[in-house]
Amino acid sequence: MKKLYIILISVALIASSYYIYHSIETNSPHPTLHIGDKVDSLNGVYVYYNGRVSHTGERNTSKDGYNLGLKYQCVEFVKRYYYEYYHHKMPDSYGNAKDFYDSKIKDGELNIARNLLQFSNPSKLKPKVGDLIILDGHLGNKYGHVAIISAVNKNSISIIQQNPGVFDKPRVDMGLDSTYHKFKIANGRVLGWLRMR
Repeated sequence: MKKLYIILISVALIASSYYIYHSIETNSPHPTLHIGDKVDSLNGVYVYYNGRVSHTGERNTSKDGYNLGLKYQCVEFVKRYYYEYYHHKMPDSYGNAKDFYDSKIKDGELNIARNLLQFSNPSKLKPKVGDLIILDGHLGNKYGHVAIISAVNKNSISIIQQNPGVFDKPRVDMGLDSTYHKFKIANGRVLGWLRMR
């Protein structure tokens, strides 16, 4: 009888968790937006609405066959931006957002897989506009997140992002601390940032 009770409680918890998750993900504060709608842009490169973080569309490739990523995930936006704005192709055109950062690479050295300079958080060098910012995964998103730094001020940065979820905006500010002669983006998930050479 005790085992049956535990099983029933477990099933009820799983069912209620699924209901709550589905309810949160589908009750968007943006009921007029549809997947693929333009919601922002940086230097003429658009950010598209993706709905739920877990939603993935077809693979997007450039006219010359370069892999830009799955529509309209965060990776797809940053790679499309770097391709269109900087004419940059990453040697490794695959991988999840958190995989853009390689923990074996020292601060300021070349990340060969991305052909970009990599900086750790904290770093000796200050983030710049145009840098990719990489965030580690978490319980709700094990793949991590990647965005583009759109503004840098004395004590903060702004990022522009695609696929932040149904409740978040494409533009977000984060604190920037320059204590002890290093620059640290004040977000515990930030692994570091990548920059054009």
